[in-house]
Amino acid sequence: MKYRRSDLNYSDERDLQISELRERLSQLSAASLRINESLDFDTVLQEVVDSARTLTGSRYGAITVPGEAGQTPHFIVSGVTREEHQGLWEMPQGRGFFDYLSSVEEPLRVSNVEDHLKGLRLPEFAPAVPVTSLLVAPVRNQGIRVGTIYLAHGAEGGEFTRGDEETLVLFASQAAMAIANARRHREERRASADLRALVETSPVGVAVFDARTGVPVLLNREALRIVSCLLSPNQAPEKLLDFLTFRRADGREISMREFSMAELLSAGETVRAEEIVLKIPDGRSVTTLISSTPILSDSGVVESMVITLQDMAAVEESERLRADFLAMVSHELRAPLTSIKGSAATVLGSPGDMDPAVVRQFFRIIEDQADHMNDLVANLLDVARIETGTLPITPEPAEVAVLVDRARSAFNSAGERNSLAVDIPPNLPLVMADRRGIGQVLGNLFSNAARNSPSSSVIRVSAAMDGIHVAISVADQGRGIPAESLPLLFGKFSRTQTEEQGGDTGLGLAICKGIVEAHGGRIWAESDGPGLGARFTFTLPTVGAAESDTPTTFPRNPGASLRRQQEEARERIPVLAVDDDPNALRYVRDTLAAAGYAPVVTGDPSESLRLLEDHRPRLVLLDLMLPGTDGIELMKDMLALAEAPVIFLSAYGQEEHISRALDNGAVDYVVKPFSPTELLARIRAALRRHEESDPSASYNSGNLAIDYAQRRVTLAGIPVPLVGLEYRLLVELSANAGRVLTYDQLLRRVWGGKSSDIRPMRTVVSKLRRKLGEDGKNPVFIFTEPRVGFWMPKGDDEAE
Repeated sequence: MKYRRSDLNYSDERDLQISELRERLSQLSAASLRINESLDFDTVLQEVVDSARTLTGSRYGAITVPGEAGQTPHFIVSGVTREEHQGLWEMPQGRGFFDYLSSVEEPLRVSNVEDHLKGLRLPEFAPAVPVTSLLVAPVRNQGIRVGTIYLAHGAEGGEFTRGDEETLVLFASQAAMAIANARRHREERRASADLRALVETSPVGVAVFDARTGVPVLLNREALRIVSCLLSPNQAPEKLLDFLTFRRADGREISMREFSMAELLSAGETVRAEEIVLKIPDGRSVTTLISSTPILSDSGVVESMVITLQDMAAVEESERLRADFLAMVSHELRAPLTSIKGSAATVLGSPGDMDPAVVRQFFRIIEDQADHMNDLVANLLDVARIETGTLPITPEPAEVAVLVDRARSAFNSAGERNSLAVDIPPNLPLVMADRRGIGQVLGNLFSNAARNSPSSSVIRVSAAMDGIHVAISVADQGRGIPAESLPLLFGKFSRTQTEEQGGDTGLGLAICKGIVEAHGGRIWAESDGPGLGARFTFTLPTVGAAESDTPTTFPRNPGASLRRQQEEARERIPVLAVDDDPNALRYVRDTLAAAGYAPVVTGDPSESLRLLEDHRPRLVLLDLMLPGTDGIELMKDMLALAEAPVIFLSAYGQEEHISRALDNGAVDYVVKPFSPTELLARIRAALRRHEESDPSASYNSGNLAIDYAQRRVTLAGIPVPLVGLEYRLLVELSANAGRVLTYDQLLRRVWGGKSSDIRPMRTVVSKLRRKLGEDGKNPVFIFTEPRVGFWMPKGDDEAE
């Protein structure tokens, strides 16, 4: 009986184990189903931690998942209130505790948390909830850690068993796949949303068609706008496919009445920038530039077709305006040529001697018409220079009153009948202006006002402060400008501008805009409407208006302070800007010039080192991504030549780019786009920090004295002879007294960054110490920071 009872007990125990195993597998299966029911990332994490608690019977549960690109980790909890949740993450030493648990590579089962932490000599912490025992398991997907699960029993006690640990490990492997799938789903949704937003806001029309059905599955906003002129009221765009006709660039016409869209798409034709006219039976049409790309299945069958289309209406209008402009210029050139040829032919073909007065009259006609042709050609050349960015502009300090007076004299000497009324305040500051260029701007505005005003009317010229600029206005009492024409006035081929200027070439205002913007200013027009006159206003930057954060006090007598302000202008701080984007470079140049700096700009990185040596800028603005070179490497070359601080201007705002730039020596990093105010504030801060790091007149520490001005080193009053490298190293260390200079910093600043070998540096330091009467074991002046660099103590004055 005993044997049978023992055998029966063994059988019951085995059955119990099998039952428990089945129950565990059943629970695991149910938990696996729950965590895979959703692909929402946060929902999956919550299900994972809830299921882990259920499987192990724990009081509390949590899971941490690393954030993306340096973001805060995801921290999801179960079994705690909202306040307890916040307290867990913000508790003293909490981040360190979770960091420790997240670094554990194997499952961790702890029966007494307090004793465990003491054994590891970790800092004590007071959790927001009572925790007695702990079970932690890493969550890995394909060998990569994607999170950590934490389970705990509370004040009621209890310990986790080996079975709990095995269950959690099995569940963690299932959770890893669910988390990876949810993360992948979220990334795909984000990418899809980003792509859809990009396509929807694209200035190019995009259409995607299903090749089997010929039905459009995507039409972005621009595509709908392009075909809207072909639609009838309340007509769906898809209905156009029933009767649309395509006229190809080779003259072929394809009618949708003869072929279905599915038939056309099944051919899988690739089109590259072909001009195709879309038209409908009532005669309406739109000219487009179309490209198409078929998307093939694995078997090579066309599944869909992506079509991009651009509206050619703007291009056609531009070409028409260009043709009108060329016809007008041709006419303007032929008219003086006709007069010149006619006058010359008359004089040469005269059968007898002509009256000298008559001959002089013909010569005067020839001279006047030649001058007119010269002005026309000069305007054409100015427009070309403005477009290519080669317009010669040399701003220098000038008085607004003097600029206006010279332009008025030229205007009056040209025989214009309109009188000019000038109102210039006496206390205006000097402006930075190219005298010839601004004279041309004022002359064009005066002539434009005279052409559009009665000869008896007065043209009024005024000036006033506009922030850090001076705004100069020219107002007439002429025919005025319609509101819809104001934005078109400064275009080269604007018909509105040509009509407003009464048959002039229409280049005057375009040239004005180019010259003013090259100065860092802006120009605009205002009018209350036809017959109510017009006002043209442009701005010029003042001299040194933005050199400080305090409001500028303008001189009462600008003439008396002209020489002083000219000297200040010559002493403007030079700043080198390197950017291959011409628009960004122009923006930076204008901002620097308006703030009183002396901008030195280039779009060619290979030219930057030469400009650095020639102009010796006090600061460098550098784009991170440059053609043919890396901005970081270019910065290293610059720092080897000069000590000018470098600020990066970049569209890349990722943390790794910023940290890489700062770690390699940049003093700041500004992410595009930025405002002029932000850029100037960053520049001023960088210059202040750099000036604070410059050595003072001397350094004195004990009996060591360094006179930087005289390049003299003495020890107890006795001169210490130093060679070039020894002196430069001593100056660098003393100028940064109290701070450790790393080996890399010293190699770059003293040795020019030509080598990474620190052995020559150690040799120079040893020689310096001997000459200063000390050794490395008991230093007095030059101290070693092991495996980092060297430093010198603060001078006696600073120490006090």
